Amino acid sequence: MNDIAHNLTQVRDKISAAAARCGRDRREVTLLAVSKTKPASAIEEAIAAGQRAFGENYVQEGVEKVRYFREAGQSDLQWHFIGPLQSNKSRQVAEHFDWCHTVDRLRIASRLSEQRPKDLPPLNVLIQVNISDEESKSGIAPQEVDALAAQVAELPGLRLRGLMAIPAPESDYERQFAVARQMAVAFARLKERYATVDTLSLGMSDDMEAAIAAGSTMVRIGTAIFGARDYTKR
Repeated sequence: MNDIAHNLTQVRDKISAAAARCGRDRREVTLLAVSKTKPASAIEEAIAAGQRAFGENYVQEGVEKVRYFREAGQSDLQWHFIGPLQSNKSRQVAEHFDWCHTVDRLRIASRLSEQRPKDLPPLNVLIQVNISDEESKSGIAPQEVDALAAQVAELPGLRLRGLMAIPAPESDYERQFAVARQMAVAFARLKERYATVDTLSLGMSDDMEAAIAAGSTMVRIGTAIFGARDYTKR
């Protein structure tokens, strides 16, 4: 078993254990492998180990990988854009990705909807919430979710699927859980209003267990699967 396959097994085991501890079904939690800065060869190893959902933070790099694997006939992969999105890059996301996790304003949502090719299904989108109120992070305040969700739900080229957040780093489990629960409450409220809402993208390597205990349905794991990143090669 290669390193990536071994790492994936370990991460999946951790997800299963975290789900079992809080009485949840492991199948309720999707593993999104964050492959940013990693070469296609690393993704190929993950695919060989059964991984199908991949997250990319940088538009051009992500588009190149999407094209590479589609041209190779790998049509069963799911590509998620999980980085900050500028208006001038929205068309590439709309045309190539299956999901966008970082919708935080109507202007971006409208552009994605208009630019989504008509021969593709609606783009699955998540509203990004700045749950820790960090100036350096994208996302809207929790109290703004309802208004933006109502606007996004009306756009024909999009399918509102739920919420995403990147909480501030916390080493204390109880604090991680408390912040994650705030997201879970907002997610539950949204789920009551929209039949399409089923996804809470929350939790990374350091806070995955707390996020799952709080109700996350998708965790974003990169380094624990692919190893440390070398940003000089971007």
